[in-house]
Formats: sequence, C-alpha cells, structure tokens
Amino acid sequence: MSGIVAIVGRPNVGKSTLFNRLQGERKAIVDDASGVTRDRHYGKTDWADREFTIIDTGGYVTNSDDIFEKSIRSQVEIAIQEADVLVFMVDVTTDITLLDESFTRFLRKTNKPVIVAVNKCDNHDRLHMSHQFYALGFEHVYPVSSISGSGTGELMDAIVSMLPPDIENVESELPRISLIGRPNVGKSSLCNVLLGEERNIVTDIAGTTRDTIDSHYSAFGHEFILVDTAGVRKKNKVMENVEFYSVMRSIKAIESSDVVLLILDATEGMEAQDVNLFGLAAKNGKGVVILVNKWDLVEKDHHSTKHFSELIEEKIAPFTDVPIIFVSALTKQRVFKAVETAMEVYANMSRRIPTHQLNELLLPIIEETPPPSKKGKYVKIKYITQIKSKRVGFAFFCNLPQYVGESYKRFLENRLRQHFDFKGVPINIYFRKK
Repeated sequence: MSGIVAIVGRPNVGKSTLFNRLQGERKAIVDDASGVTRDRHYGKTDWADREFTIIDTGGYVTNSDDIFEKSIRSQVEIAIQEADVLVFMVDVTTDITLLDESFTRFLRKTNKPVIVAVNKCDNHDRLHMSHQFYALGFEHVYPVSSISGSGTGELMDAIVSMLPPDIENVESELPRISLIGRPNVGKSSLCNVLLGEERNIVTDIAGTTRDTIDSHYSAFGHEFILVDTAGVRKKNKVMENVEFYSVMRSIKAIESSDVVLLILDATEGMEAQDVNLFGLAAKNGKGVVILVNKWDLVEKDHHSTKHFSELIEEKIAPFTDVPIIFVSALTKQRVFKAVETAMEVYANMSRRIPTHQLNELLLPIIEETPPPSKKGKYVKIKYITQIKSKRVGFAFFCNLPQYVGESYKRFLENRLRQHFDFKGVPINIYFRKK
C-alpha cells in the first residue's frame, strides 16, 4: 500500500494549484472564483522513492445554502476519512479566518496527521507572517508558494515522513485481482457470478456497494484473491456522494492489487471517470483488463465489438495494448474468459526477458532508427536490461539520457510489445547514463 494524501481547506486558498504542482502536470482547473473544484481530482505522485495518491478537494464551507457547497463539504469529509495524511491549506494574505478555525476544530476530531501549508508565501514579509498560523495549534506548519513551487520540497519531505510504512501485501502469495468501476456497472454481479454465491447484495440502486471485500477464488485451475469494492451501504446513505466514495474505494483496491478488472457499462460507454481510473491503474504499474459489461443489452452487428474497442482505445491512448472483453454478468457470457485473461496478464507482469536477448533484438532496431538529434547532439544507446522490480521496466544506458523525448520512448515500448507479450501491462522506459 502506498498511502493517500488529501489537500483540504476553505475555498480559494490555492489547493488546486498546489495539487498541480505536486502532480507535475496541470490536471485540476484553477480559477480565482471560489468553488471551482466541484469534482475531486486524484492522481499519483512520488517523492524520495515513495509513491502515494494525492487528492485535491473542493473548498470546505459551513452553513451555506449552496447545494454544490453542501455536496463539496460531504465529499471533503469522505476524503478526510479515507486519507492517511491531511494537508490543511491556508492563505497568508488573509490571516486566520473563521472558516479556518472551523476547519481546525473539524480536523482535530479526525486524529489524522495534519500538515498546515501556508500558501502565497512568495516574499520575505509573507514568510514572516506565516508564523501566525501556529496559533491554529498544529505542530507542522510549512510556508509555501504553490505557484512558484517554493517550500514544496520541505512540504513533501514532511508528507512522506508521516505516511504509514509502505508494506507490501503479505497476507497471501496468491495474485490479487480487483474489480473496479463506476457505481452500478455490475461489479458485485460479476463477483457473485465468479464466486458462485450471492456474496454481495445486488440492487439496481447505484451505490449499494461500500467497502472492499476480499474473496478467495479457486476454480477451473485458477486460484487468486478477488477484491470487490463491495459491501452494504445504509439505505439513507445510498444516494450521498456515491461516485466519489466509489473513487476512494477504487483507489485503495488498485493499490492493493496485481491486476485490475476495469468494468464499463456497455449502455453508457467509457466515461471520464473510467478513463481516470484506467490512468491511475497504469500509473500504479498494475495489470489492466477492460470488461464491457451488460453486453446483452446492446443491439449489435458484426462490427459492434470492433467499433466499441476502437472508441475505448482512442480514450486510453497511448497505452492501448490492453485486453477488452465483452461480458454479461446476467447471462454469464465470457465471464470466465475474463478470469483466464486476468491470469494471463498476471503472468505477463512476471515476464523477464534475458539481457542478451534484449540487446540482440533491440540494438539493431535502435541503430536503424536512432533517437533524433537535439541541439546538434546525438544519443548513443549502448546497452539494455530489464529492471528487477514488481513493475515492468527497462533501462536503456546511453551517453545523453536527458535528450531522449517521449515519442522515442513510445517507439521503443512499441517495439518491446511487438516482440514480447506484455498485453495489459504498463511498461516503464528509463534512460540512464552509461
């Protein structure tokens, strides 16, 4: 498990800008108007050889009549409940506000590690002003500027020091395969078909599922732990922030798994949250199989599966070497093919290519199509080896690793996939100084 960090605070203090800074990419919408972050953003980041999931939450507002702000408040509470470390963001230019004090009282009840990030400390006077926030009563206060990035290194050091130990799952040597997806796509129904019992309550109401359940699967020559983001929700909670709760549970399931079965609803297609979950699984280095459920409800012709697959691949590019299986939990169509495919992907994750074979195959290809020159300098790749890790990765040793672009990395990844079966497995390409 790697850990979850939530950035929390009142509206318009710069949470999304900090999220983008720590992510290293502009993913969250940033605007001066308060309440812009109404959907949660989540992604993977790393620092000091430690990876963790980071969540950007909306601004926490109390006693508001705005229906969106009520929803945001509830989702922030869910994020706080699920997170391991909380980054409480405040704004040095506004001093301590009543909302900050209200939030402080709320955070104290969580018993979670809290780091106060005092934003907009981009000059000496503001750095000095940041000391007033010790009055909130938290031990760890860090002045930062989320726009320029100053102070974020110290903040990340503090986050990593407070994360729980990164312990590999040692409960079982069996592969861990998780079922993830948006609410009501059929996760629990598929789980019940596989286990041959009504293990999980299945209803037409989105959000029946709440907690992750580990089940031991042993049939048809396969044995593994099946992780379903499943359980029972209290009826009065069913309609409350189902989508976000599903995301939180899916993040935890992804991190604890070897292979992820991403379930889509054939009647709705691949939506934005499906793409986000796919990307998170890939960033975590997990094997992925896409299951298009409820295929029995779709009017089909001879080209339906091909057309549907092309639409999916367009959305998940550039990582498109992923099995796509059209299933129906209701009729049990291709459900056991999904199991076989998941185990094949697990085997692909364990595949190790001998160093001599890699060099004999790839060096002639590289010589014929070398990396493009940059600033008049030429990259010369001399040696290739597979990295010993649970994730699939290859190191290319060369003279100028900093001059190799993303397009050439994709070229090499495609050549590897062309010659070796890594279907469903993310491949990491690294360039190192020889």
